[in-house]
Amino acid sequence: MKKLFLLDAFALIYRAHFALSKSPRFTSGGLNTSAIMGFTNTLLEVLKKEQPTHMAVVFDTDAPTERHTDFTDYKAHRQAMPEDLAAGIPYIIKLIEGFNIPCVFSDGYEADDIIGTLAKKAEKEGFTVYCMTPDKDFGQLVSENIFIYKPARMGNGMEILGVKEILEKWEIDHVEQVIDILGLWGDAVDNIPGIPGVGEKTAKQLIKQYGSVENIIANSHELKGKLRENVENFAEQGLISKKLATILLNAPVELDVDALHIDEPNREVLEPLFAELEFRTLGRRVFGEDFTVNDGKPSSNTNGQMDMFASPANTSIDSSVRPQDPYAEKVPASKNIGNTEHNYMLVDTIEKRKDLVKLLSQQKCICFDTETTCLDANDCELVGLSFSIKPGEAWYVPLSADQVECQACVDDFKLIFENPGIAKVGQNLKYDILVLNWYGINVKGELFDTMLAHYLIDPDSRHNMDLLAENYLNYSPVSITSLIGPKGKSQGNMRDADIDKIKEYAAEDADITLQLRDVFEPILEGVNAGKLARDIENPLIYVLADIEREGVKVDQQALADFSEVLKTDLKQLETNIYEKAGVKFNIASPKQLGEVLFDKLQLDPQAKKTKTGQYQTGEDVLTRLANKSDIVADILDFRQLQKLKSTYVDALPQMINRKTSRIHTSYNQAVAATGRLSSNNPNLQNIPIRTERGREVRKAFIPRDENHVLLSADYSQIELRLIAEISKDENMMDAFDKGLDIHTATAAKVYGIALEDVTSTQRRNAKAVNFGIIYGQSAFGLSQNLGIPRKEAAEIIENYFNTYPNIKKYMNDTMNFARENGYVETIMGRRRYLRDINSANQTVRGFAERNAINAPIQGSAADMIKIAMIRIHQEIKDQNLASKMTMQVHDELVFDVPKSETSIMKQIIEEGMKNAIKTKVPIVVEVGEGSNWLEAH
Repeated sequence: MKKLFLLDAFALIYRAHFALSKSPRFTSGGLNTSAIMGFTNTLLEVLKKEQPTHMAVVFDTDAPTERHTDFTDYKAHRQAMPEDLAAGIPYIIKLIEGFNIPCVFSDGYEADDIIGTLAKKAEKEGFTVYCMTPDKDFGQLVSENIFIYKPARMGNGMEILGVKEILEKWEIDHVEQVIDILGLWGDAVDNIPGIPGVGEKTAKQLIKQYGSVENIIANSHELKGKLRENVENFAEQGLISKKLATILLNAPVELDVDALHIDEPNREVLEPLFAELEFRTLGRRVFGEDFTVNDGKPSSNTNGQMDMFASPANTSIDSSVRPQDPYAEKVPASKNIGNTEHNYMLVDTIEKRKDLVKLLSQQKCICFDTETTCLDANDCELVGLSFSIKPGEAWYVPLSADQVECQACVDDFKLIFENPGIAKVGQNLKYDILVLNWYGINVKGELFDTMLAHYLIDPDSRHNMDLLAENYLNYSPVSITSLIGPKGKSQGNMRDADIDKIKEYAAEDADITLQLRDVFEPILEGVNAGKLARDIENPLIYVLADIEREGVKVDQQALADFSEVLKTDLKQLETNIYEKAGVKFNIASPKQLGEVLFDKLQLDPQAKKTKTGQYQTGEDVLTRLANKSDIVADILDFRQLQKLKSTYVDALPQMINRKTSRIHTSYNQAVAATGRLSSNNPNLQNIPIRTERGREVRKAFIPRDENHVLLSADYSQIELRLIAEISKDENMMDAFDKGLDIHTATAAKVYGIALEDVTSTQRRNAKAVNFGIIYGQSAFGLSQNLGIPRKEAAEIIENYFNTYPNIKKYMNDTMNFARENGYVETIMGRRRYLRDINSANQTVRGFAERNAINAPIQGSAADMIKIAMIRIHQEIKDQNLASKMTMQVHDELVFDVPKSETSIMKQIIEEGMKNAIKTKVPIVVEVGEGSNWLEAH
């Protein structure tokens, strides 16, 4: 079977780029590889899964086409290509050529036309052809032997559309009628105007009745009202739109069957290219486990076909902004444990252990690492310890599976770990400190965590040690899978591995981490992050380790009872929904739900569909419909309760630690680029608080016993207070100084009325602006949020800036600073790098601009609560109190406190939180107590 795949290059490349836009992938040199990686994954997937015999990747060029001549506004509204994406195009072309797949393009013709021409020619030569694209226009090409192949996206599998599927999707009799529907409907993306007032639904109805655009125009007298008027007035526009939507089948390209045949990839081209792009996982998948990113030299960007895709000049500020690895420019021969001189020693006797302890006790700084049986620090056993004090040298101390013997051995190092005069270096030190705590060791001394150091240097990147070693040391560490096997059920643990292999692996970890410290220390100072590391992030490790070790008690019976209540409520909601719908269906199925709401109940004639052809039923869509039918309100309640039950009420009891009977969440310091902490297992930040049912979950978090209470301390409107502090706006500062309700005070000034005359609606509007401004909300966003006309929203925003002129100045000044410097800073100097702040693409630039406004505020709030945690934690220790900090959630801290210590703890907490960062604007902290978290909050 001859099977030809024709890939619509830019459609797939754009799709890949934006799929990773919220978590982009960068190389150590700052190249955004999101589009390259996404495209490569798609290519590998189709090659493996579909096994085509022939393939071509088809590109557009910048040359004008006949469509531009016929209609000068064609694609006129297209935004500039994002610079990061443009920079990746030469790599994608080189990658395609490395797979020995031809890149096809022709000036004056779009990729659609070339694909259409090749598809029809190939069909005549006996090929089955797959046009690989997410573009709906290609429906006009399908035939018995030509199909659309829509690649998998967002959890949905790939989709193959033939004649039957296209006819059903478009509700037409002939596939060519796709062109007629597009001619009537138009295409906002390509700026094809269509006929005004004709959307997808009307277009389908008209084509069903009249068959073509021409026939509709000829019979326009049969139409009524505004529709007739539009068809007659814009008939010529409709015909032009149909022509613009027609894929040409006469592009000047030949079907070279031999050139399209898929041959073996060119490893000599691909391997160094994968290395340069730092495609570790992909590289191992294609070239085997021995692949490393240091095996290749930088690939050349000079290629005959690349000039037309070159990145626009002067569009990237990355090289001058993002802290660059001093070694990134050089790519020497790969280094690894096999070709790098080292001295890793096994400490497997009492004598050797004593000698090591004596040596370590004489040091001012040591690097250490733990080897354990699993990744849960609160439920694992030690397998070994490794130490390093100078590059290239390290020791590994194996520990017995017998926990009595293990404890005795660990105790030999107790004085080293607990010596405050010996600084400790490690990668993800919180884990090691927590593990050692279970063995009775309280680590002390100044800390340097290489994971957190890199987080401060480059917060948007990944921070695992293997990656850092390869990027900063040109060194590929021993893979854990070489010791215990690949991930999966059959994977062993460290106790299963050969002792000599463990020694090399574990000692290498300590050695490489120490080397990373030496690299990161000067970089931290160079990007003004040394003080942040010393005063906030590293000291916070001890606080978080103690919080995680302590855990929090939950009332299992309360959760079990609540689960039954939710089960009953869900059953009742399900019954109500079925009755109102008049049919039973799977409420959790977006497809079935959309059909019920929009086909059967006709709740919205303008209902939008997803790219897969099913109705959109997201929360935002349903919320807008809730006032039209109470079935929608029931569905929203059903979803909310179902998520609450599965994610928290039923899941929390499963997370209770078998040793402590408490829940031990894990806090992440190096995830959110803003500096905020996150947590998982469970994710405390996502426990609902705005709904009555959601708040019930907090009831299950309780003190350790009847002699304790929970104290909850929450910053009041901290981000608004900080924007007042940073902007120095006199009106907003005055409102806070006077202790006024800021939303009422804002409403009074915006609407020009007295405080006592402010209505609840006006206060709500002011509140939306107060918080919306922090996130760079536009008049359109505010109008959507409040359900008011855009003009009214624009007036509110204008009055807001007239009321608080320094906030507008702060926004302008911050944006200008970001454009000039490529980053913004918090009060404490934490940087958020904004590589797209000068992008020519409005969407990409807008996202960076919103981050520029928000990051200094949200980041300062994050710094403030971290400093407060450190100081409160230290004060508890200094006063030898029994109280424990047990949770941190957004701007809130929770403590498990003996009733006898409530008074002193309230004082310590309030002072610690209020004075964390010195401000002129008064910081307000609300402290409550109770027999459960909800009551305390």
